[in-house]
Amino acid sequence: MWLPILTLLAALGSGLMAGLFFAFSSFVMAALAKLPAEQGIAAMNSINVTILNFSFSLAFFGTAAICVVLGVVSVMRWGESGSLALLAGSVLFLVGTIIVTMVFNVPLNDTLAAISPTSAEGASAWTTYLNGWLPWNHVRTVANFAALAAFIFAFAQQSQA
Repeated sequence: MWLPILTLLAALGSGLMAGLFFAFSSFVMAALAKLPAEQGIAAMNSINVTILNFSFSLAFFGTAAICVVLGVVSVMRWGESGSLALLAGSVLFLVGTIIVTMVFNVPLNDTLAAISPTSAEGASAWTTYLNGWLPWNHVRTVANFAALAAFIFAFAQQSQA
């Protein structure tokens, strides 16, 4: 009974993260890019500090923990219905969210935080940031929607078994 519950929680977590990343990909970053560099940098730095809260951490790291469990379970129950979808969803979330965030987005955020928004280099740093950060956010968006779909499929398979 616990496996469908964890699968549903992974789907919900992936969906929450997909929506968050979709918002940034579809309009938040476009709106910030229209601001003068000084204001865009200040706004993004504020977002990057503010997002580190309990609810975000629960969705981000809680879903990752569930994905680790589901990934292990999917390998242990490889022949059972929905195992491949569970593994796919878990890998998509862990690689497409956790690894991409830590390897690409966070270092770009750290670099941006070290730039003085009012400095001469601020405008070029802001353009470089936007050009580097946004494509990786698109990857996170697609990976989370794909993970969501995989978890929904796994849940449906578990319900039929």
